[in-house]
Amino acid sequence: MGAAAADVYLEVQRSAAFQEVRRRYRKFVVPASVAFFAWYVGYVVTATTVPELMARPVAGAVNVAMVAGLGQFLSTFLLTWAYARHARLRRDRAALEVRWDTQELTRGMSGSGS
Repeated sequence: MGAAAADVYLEVQRSAAFQEVRRRYRKFVVPASVAFFAWYVGYVVTATTVPELMARPVAGAVNVAMVAGLGQFLSTFLLTWAYARHARLRRDRAALEVRWDTQELTRGMSGSGS
């Protein structure tokens, strides 16, 4: 990749369209990551500091720890689904447009003899 191609990518990175895609990404990922990490740490801290709470039966042999542990798996799948949905509805089309614009700019460079 030559200096001219690097200039194209820097121009794209500075573009409003690219910044909007990044803003939409951060708007979802940062809060989701913080919430998921807090949920995970809350589970671990509760399990280590209040074991009697985690051992409390919920139904038969199922206790609070088992329900919360299964909740960790469930929340992972829900977060994955929510991320994929958010990407599909809020970012994919805009990112694809940025990609096409970038390819057009780099094609234009190669066609001009650079």
